[in-house]
Amino acid sequence: MSQIQIGDGSYVSDGAAVGQNGGDGAGRTVIGENATIRSGSVIYAGVEIGDDFTTGHGAIVREETTAGDDVVVGTNAVVDGQVTLGSHVSLQTGAYVPPGSTIGDEVFLGPHAVVTNDEYPIRTDNGLQGAQLADHVSVGANATILPDVTVGRGSFVAAGSVVTEDVPSETLAVGSPARHRPLPDQLRGGNQIA
Repeated sequence: MSQIQIGDGSYVSDGAAVGQNGGDGAGRTVIGENATIRSGSVIYAGVEIGDDFTTGHGAIVREETTAGDDVVVGTNAVVDGQVTLGSHVSLQTGAYVPPGSTIGDEVFLGPHAVVTNDEYPIRTDNGLQGAQLADHVSVGANATILPDVTVGRGSFVAAGSVVTEDVPSETLAVGSPARHRPLPDQLRGGNQIA
């Protein structure tokens, strides 16, 4: 049986589900204060989220996910369980974050950005290894980050890029496969999502 705790000032829309059983039976679900969970969204059992959490419509946050304060999971975005999200994170419409991923503070994933965790989907069992996005990373729309890749602090992944290898801190990754360039001056200084 799932235990559910929802903080003061929070709103859960009709048609949203909090504490959804994912098949493993139980888990405590904690949502902090001042949350807004819109219709069609599903927050599974065993999820712990801080204050000022917001979803779009149809967002999914699966089991064993933890998130800090001021996190946005946009319309149809999926956090697929066993994920760690920092504070001041914005996952825009259709973004996907798989199990085993770690997202730092002040991180932005643009519309339909995808993080992956399976190097050879279905072909071999290599184990799942999510990506690690450090604090102040920005990922543009439709970019893809491959398994076991680390994107360093303050880096920027350009829209449509495919990141196949680690990105050093304060670096621009652009193209398919992404190549590293110096971070332009206008992209320096980190994100200010809060």
